Amino acid sequence: MSIWRVKPVAAFEADMKKNDLKRVLTKWGLTSLGIGAIIGGGIFTLTGIAAHDYAGPALALSFVIAGIGCLFASLCYAEFASVLPVEGSAYAYAYGTVGELFAWFIGWNLILEYMMGATTVAVAWSGYFVKLLHLFGIDFPIWLCNDLTTATEKYAELGQGAPNFAFNLPAFLITWVVTYILVKGIKEAAKTNNIIVIIKVAVVLFVIIAGAFYIDTANWQPFIPTEKTIIIDGVEKVSFGFGGVLTAATIVFFAYIGFDAVSTQAGEAINPKKDVPFAIVASLIICTVLYILVSLVLTGMVPYDQLDKSAPVASAFSENGITWAVFIITLAATAGLTSVMLVMMLGQTRIFLGMAKDGLLPNFFKTLHPTFKTPHKSTILVGGIISIVAALTPINKVSEMCSMGTLLAFAMVCVAVMILRVKKPELERPYKTPAVYLVGTLGVAFNLFLMYFVRKETWIAFIVWGIIGITVYFLYSKRKSNLNQL
Repeated sequence: MSIWRVKPVAAFEADMKKNDLKRVLTKWGLTSLGIGAIIGGGIFTLTGIAAHDYAGPALALSFVIAGIGCLFASLCYAEFASVLPVEGSAYAYAYGTVGELFAWFIGWNLILEYMMGATTVAVAWSGYFVKLLHLFGIDFPIWLCNDLTTATEKYAELGQGAPNFAFNLPAFLITWVVTYILVKGIKEAAKTNNIIVIIKVAVVLFVIIAGAFYIDTANWQPFIPTEKTIIIDGVEKVSFGFGGVLTAATIVFFAYIGFDAVSTQAGEAINPKKDVPFAIVASLIICTVLYILVSLVLTGMVPYDQLDKSAPVASAFSENGITWAVFIITLAATAGLTSVMLVMMLGQTRIFLGMAKDGLLPNFFKTLHPTFKTPHKSTILVGGIISIVAALTPINKVSEMCSMGTLLAFAMVCVAVMILRVKKPELERPYKTPAVYLVGTLGVAFNLFLMYFVRKETWIAFIVWGIIGITVYFLYSKRKSNLNQL
């Protein structure tokens, strides 16, 4: 009955043997899913804010710092994925090492990460889709592509009265398109993701190669502008200097969210013990290199203080007279967000599946479609919730909650991998985290450091979410747990 009871490794191995999911994902298919989750709107938006307000040309250093910080967590994820190649991700890793309550809390926060992440992406997708239609002379009514709060603000800017009703139709519809693909099967989802990844990586490479011809190295001087202090949302923050580079790293970190989603696909990988660790690390390294190159190109094309904070990539090309590239970049951003949303929702349902298999959630969440072999009921439920929330909620209300769940999960995985080395040194580890105690400690420190910068309101909402989760655990999950039946 202990809340610290641990799921035996033998039980994980039994789960793997009776896995009903289709094992169709190869090493590069998993890597593609990782890239699909990571490269999205972040590279097309966060680069402008981070360079303009905080780092200047040294944004490239911010990406290096954020990438290294994520690498600590990814190396720990990789070891766990080789030891416990199941679909529960950090939740399953914690269940096999630290204990049930700890694992439940991780799973509860992964729900927050993926649900809020997919909702945020759906709203962002709507914004880019509307911009894309505008480039072709088609304009959506404001009340039909925004929530009521945002629509009211936009009408006020135009000097018009507030609408009585608003509904973000594009966000609503894209959620159901992605839901349909996920219900149809992992092979279909992976194929869709692969196509989108090819498109957006090609466009990112286009930005790097074409933009390189327009770089003026004078725009990189000084590479790290003189430090100063600014006030943003009532909070004092360091701008420029090395402090500004660190602050920018906390911002662009959120462009890396998604590599952990690879670990949720272990149940559908052909050779999960080797391929999942490879895909986690490979996708992160590939995206880090692309991010660094894009940041150098952008700050070289346009002086950092003239970068457009809302659409930095498109505006950099536009200001250099390459207006036709705006179409390609906007299309890539729209496609890129689609694949991010697909992988986020895929990860969400697999977390539910892992928790339901352990008895911590009702059987509803582990029911598989007889033909497609996908958790169709939970996928439709997740799609329904995300579509409604995305259609009615401002993007800034959900984005930071996604980040909090991610940071906690990353930190806990770094702790858990060190605990497992001590408690179970005899386990076969196809992949071992190098210098595990150093890497794990640095991973914990880095993620706690980023959590320090999150707004107070987000902390309050996060604590409320945590209290709800602990309540559900003691009222339902603790009693229904499979370990409670032994």
